[in-house]
Amino acid sequence: MLGKPPAPEDVIRVSPRDGATGVRPGESLRVRVPDGRLESVKVVRSQDAEETEVKGRIAADGLSWRPDGDRLALAARYTVDVVALDGDGDRSARHTTFTTLVPDKRFIGYVTPEDRSTVGTGMIVSLEFNREIEDRAAVERAVRVTAQPAVEVRPHWFGRARLDFRPEEYWKPGTRVTVALGLRDVEGAPGVYGLQEKSFSFTVGRSQVSLVDAAKHTMQVRRDGQLLATVPITAGAPENTTYNGRMVVSEMLELTRMNGATVGFKKADGKGEYDIPDVPHAMRLTSSGTFLHGNYWVDDVFGHANVSHGCVGLRDVRGGASDTPAGWFFDRSLIGDVIEVVHSKDKQVAPDNGLGGWNMTWKEWTAAPVR
Repeated sequence: MLGKPPAPEDVIRVSPRDGATGVRPGESLRVRVPDGRLESVKVVRSQDAEETEVKGRIAADGLSWRPDGDRLALAARYTVDVVALDGDGDRSARHTTFTTLVPDKRFIGYVTPEDRSTVGTGMIVSLEFNREIEDRAAVERAVRVTAQPAVEVRPHWFGRARLDFRPEEYWKPGTRVTVALGLRDVEGAPGVYGLQEKSFSFTVGRSQVSLVDAAKHTMQVRRDGQLLATVPITAGAPENTTYNGRMVVSEMLELTRMNGATVGFKKADGKGEYDIPDVPHAMRLTSSGTFLHGNYWVDDVFGHANVSHGCVGLRDVRGGASDTPAGWFFDRSLIGDVIEVVHSKDKQVAPDNGLGGWNMTWKEWTAAPVR
């Protein structure tokens, strides 16, 4: 009398178990048989309304299967279909499903510069994360910055929420830089997983580096190494000096409001020491509020005296005009251009104040952070 055939789950063992929910990405997806051999294994992942077959391989002895990648995707449904022969040569099939963890907490990185932009040679790729990252090594591995023509690009962490990338020297004009974010499902902190899986590129334009001499009240503008012009400027007054060091244009505004109260320049009544609603040709140099901008509200200071609250000012007219020094410079500038200030009676700008990483040596930049 023939015995009862074994149940499929006794012949074919699948992990995670059939019907499991909330499976964490660190758990292993495995298929095995205690004897006999596996004939076929098909695993399909359904995620974000898309189905993808999970590639894997059956071991040489036919007893086990494992995926090519070990990490399960989050917020996904997996379907496993297996056909195998047991030790007696009888064929058995098994169908299982399980779903993975849908995390409550996600992190994303806000990236500078913009996709498909053309930038100056001083551009630094910067990711500002919306949550603090504890496993910085895992996140760092998930971000890849490459250049064509090829050049070494290295990362540097500022604290636990900002990761910047740059080469040793300024980018060469014409370089195409690609940033690949493989952050999806990367655990940046306990229970906090990345969301982004995308790539973007930008192009490096011509080289323009401008040297502001706060003592001489001038700015030399050099394009591809050649002097274009020497422009008279006003820098920070003795009580509000301008930072020294290399700063990178990170924002360009035809017209903007500047209120001293937003950057710490307040009167006794709490109002700003200045409140100018229509500052023309404004280019941000630091996150703390240093700009290079047009100035129409003072006369006879450009090239002669430093009177600002720390910004670099160029002569302009109300509303801005292209034939003023400020308008001329604005029209010839790109986000990513470098402005270097020298001979100011102030400290060097901090490397994390805006895109100030060029103020670090390559040795300092490439030093591993304290984990």
